[in-house]
Amino acid sequence: MIRVLLADDEAIMRAGLKMLLSDEPDMEVVGEAADGNEAVRAAARLKPDVVLMDARMPGLDGIGAARAIAAADPAVRVLMLTTFDEEVLVDGALRAGVAGFLLKVSPPEQLLGALREVAAGRGLLDPAVVPRVIGRYADAPQARPRDPALAKLTGREAEVLALVGKGLSNAEIAASLFLGETTVKTHLGRALDKLGLRDRARAIAYAYESGLISPGEG
Repeated sequence: MIRVLLADDEAIMRAGLKMLLSDEPDMEVVGEAADGNEAVRAAARLKPDVVLMDARMPGLDGIGAARAIAAADPAVRVLMLTTFDEEVLVDGALRAGVAGFLLKVSPPEQLLGALREVAAGRGLLDPAVVPRVIGRYADAPQARPRDPALAKLTGREAEVLALVGKGLSNAEIAASLFLGETTVKTHLGRALDKLGLRDRARAIAYAYESGLISPGEG
């Protein structure tokens, strides 16, 4: 059972989400929060698997709440709901430990799938958000020094991580490197473990921050 905490300042949005999730046999809404501070307190008290968090809320916003939740209990994952005009939030949210982004206009089946992915420990980025995530790093004015931690990776792991950073899906990476998709998942999983990265969202950011990918390559 995936235990979900809903955090949104709009009561009608929370009601709609609760109704959607109540029809799923593997999901349970364990609590609701109307602002960031309330979400932090509820997450500490209820220990949900996933917090479905609105990016913009009064008082403490989604980024601040995600940061506080991750600091208190890294096992609680945050899936942030965002809109097209909030790309300035992407960098801060990734640094705050958000496991994924999903657009508010996403269809119900995509939201349910995203919750399951995040609850399983995998990161998720809405395809429409990926170019914005990459753009925040690819358009940087100069390359960053190469992180010595990259030496922990095998050549193939580094290749896979670089392609993740460029926004390719596992299927696209598999086709590019002539590998099976399962093999790609294995290499990526090992790379994330070696580098202490939680999910794909952080992997994209790290690929640029570490100097593995130079600005303009995305």
